[in-house]
Amino acid sequence: MNFIATIKELARTYQAFEGYSSPHIRSLGLTPVQFDVIATLANQPPMTYKQLGTKTLISKSSLTGVVERMVQKGLIGVLDNAEDARSQHIKLTPKGQKLFEKVFPAHIKHLETAFRQLSDKQLKEIENSLKALKSIFNH
Repeated sequence: MNFIATIKELARTYQAFEGYSSPHIRSLGLTPVQFDVIATLANQPPMTYKQLGTKTLISKSSLTGVVERMVQKGLIGVLDNAEDARSQHIKLTPKGQKLFEKVFPAHIKHLETAFRQLSDKQLKEIENSLKALKSIFNH
């Protein structure tokens, strides 16, 4: 049971990251989920709900509501899928792309303030440790 401390530290780390990241995203006028959608769709070809859900890890039931609200704000558009009438493609609108170009660099700069406290070696070690941890759950 020596892994319990690791689980607790992982959860605390995620909570600390969210506590640092989310208020900044909100100060930019977005929710963290909206930011995730915009960052995922930016500079990408249109994608289906399923593809967007996989890339953002947002549940399909939550994603539908988020997309609808973002369509109402004019940030994303929904297109018919010519290859499959049962699905639709989602893409950023020009307004959404403009917002991405404003908020993404600002948020990266905000995150850099924290991450630059670590050396390149430390960042690589953390990345490798997280990949190793993830791999034990992805069978």
